[in-house]
Amino acid sequence: MSSFKVTAVLTCFCIATYVANAAVNNIDPTYEQPRSGQLRNKIDQLVLADLKRNGIQPAPLASDAVFMRRVYQDLAGAMPRWWDARNFIRSNDPKKREKLIERLMTTEHYREYWTLKWCDMLRVKSEFPINLWPNATQAYNRWIYEAIKNNTPYDQFVKKLLLSSGSNFRNPEANFYRAVSEKNQEGLTRAVMLTFMGTRYDKWPEGMQKELQKFFSQIKYKSTDEWKEQIVYIDLTPGKKISSKLPDGTSVNLDPATDARQVFADWLISPDNPWFARCAVNRIWYWLMGRGIIHEADDIMFNSKPANPALLSYLEEEFIRSKFNMQHIIKLIVNSDTYQQSFISHSDSPLAQEKFAYYTVHRLDAEIIVDFLDSLGGKKEKYVSPIPEPFTFIPPENRTISLADGSISSQFLSRFGRPARDSGLLEERKNVSTSSQRLFMLNSNYIQEKLSAGASLRYIMRNRKFNANQAYSAVYLLILNRFPSDKELREINEYANSNKTGRTRAMMDLTWSLLNSKEFLYHH
Repeated sequence: MSSFKVTAVLTCFCIATYVANAAVNNIDPTYEQPRSGQLRNKIDQLVLADLKRNGIQPAPLASDAVFMRRVYQDLAGAMPRWWDARNFIRSNDPKKREKLIERLMTTEHYREYWTLKWCDMLRVKSEFPINLWPNATQAYNRWIYEAIKNNTPYDQFVKKLLLSSGSNFRNPEANFYRAVSEKNQEGLTRAVMLTFMGTRYDKWPEGMQKELQKFFSQIKYKSTDEWKEQIVYIDLTPGKKISSKLPDGTSVNLDPATDARQVFADWLISPDNPWFARCAVNRIWYWLMGRGIIHEADDIMFNSKPANPALLSYLEEEFIRSKFNMQHIIKLIVNSDTYQQSFISHSDSPLAQEKFAYYTVHRLDAEIIVDFLDSLGGKKEKYVSPIPEPFTFIPPENRTISLADGSISSQFLSRFGRPARDSGLLEERKNVSTSSQRLFMLNSNYIQEKLSAGASLRYIMRNRKFNANQAYSAVYLLILNRFPSDKELREINEYANSNKTGRTRAMMDLTWSLLNSKEFLYHH
């Protein structure tokens, strides 16, 4: 490894140093900028009031470059193009952040990325242990995609899933009941509670478990003459009414001649139900902030204590007031200073993270990394599946983000923690760094092939309009979505001018170094 590579990698690991330090006295313009002093929305009012009560200093705002990178990743599952990064950073439009959020939420990338999030939760997968099979997987994925595209109210989205019946090929939402590994009363109840209440079935008293199973006891399955198709149906048998209890303890009578799921669904999606809106907004907050207001976001119980009760209550009320509009909650969060603040803690309080005094750093989703490496212009990702079905040919113009099937994977995706979609648990996605990942990025031919064939890099290297500093800056904008500091430019030029290394070699080494930096690999 060249001396410049070592220096550059260590330099770009500075993000880890910033995160490790409890307090930073001087604001670094590379990563931070001062708060305006005006509250953007009620989220900031509630968060700052809680921080003040606990004697915690909030972080400044993230710089335009850091914000832009963060919001592209969170809303579109993508990196900005280098010229878009340059133009955004240079823009003096005071409304540029709000405008960027609005634009990203109308893109195909937004619809694909948020479909992926729900496909993880709803276990969209062809093979073992879910076994939806390819036809059903494609139909289910498309149904979820259309719901995201049309911004279907969340209560309607959930009700269609809960009351779904029919062919899992022709009624895609029926795959909710197909996509469980244990197709019995307990397995179905477990899936419903985790997905829509954000709670773990196993933590409930055995007596309540038995009561809740009664709401899903009528669900049956039967095969058809079409290969791998199944019919989900409700076995309605007239008989004596049976008593049961809802999760809040309310007693109800269930008529075996009517669909018991209707009783549960009406209770679940009611605006008065504390579980429904709470689970939804807490999960959205987790997806955008890296940590739930109740944490873990899918381990909520009656006695769970929110880090900021007033904040959670406000988001619940807004969700209900907006008639369960998910986009409304997403926009509310990403337009807040709380979301847009720096990842660098300015407090030594042990409560700073859980009180959202700074942005929580976590490793990038595997799919985002793969799609960026593919965008460099090199060889596209090669996918595999356990058996020849589902087919693994993916058109080269399709992003990994848009893969419909959790059974289709690759060496890179598996190594970097893409969820198997077996359980629907948030913890299935492993966004943590491992030694295996670091060695792979440092030493593998995979990365070398991406760089050597990269059309984006060749364009920057061969563009005669760029002087050396402009070319190096373009690489920084391409990979880290920011301009290099004066010190970084000086070190690159010293390296390029030493031992006749030259500009082209320096740019390749710079690219390799930046790709191996925590600043690239981490969502901050």
